[in-house]
Amino acid sequence: MPTQFNPPHPGEVLQEYIEGHSVSEVARHLGIDRTTLSRLLHGKSDLSADMALRLEAALRTSASMWLGMQRDYDLWQARQQKRPTIKPFEQLAA
Repeated sequence: MPTQFNPPHPGEVLQEYIEGHSVSEVARHLGIDRTTLSRLLHGKSDLSADMALRLEAALRTSASMWLGMQRDYDLWQARQQKRPTIKPFEQLAA
């Protein structure tokens, strides 16, 4: 499966959805703390399953879409790190 180059953090995408609304207003609507939303919008925290469900309800989007964005972002970030060489299982006995 091809990997997207440097996928955006879900918070970046969320910024587009809430454009024209204050962080305080959106946080209040979602029933979360303003700081929690701000950290998400600035890529300082991950998007949780709970947040994905809140966004699904508020924005009429899919929770799976939001979690998929987080997954793609996390995988891309992990692939940028130096990783140990791990042999496939069939080579373990060799």
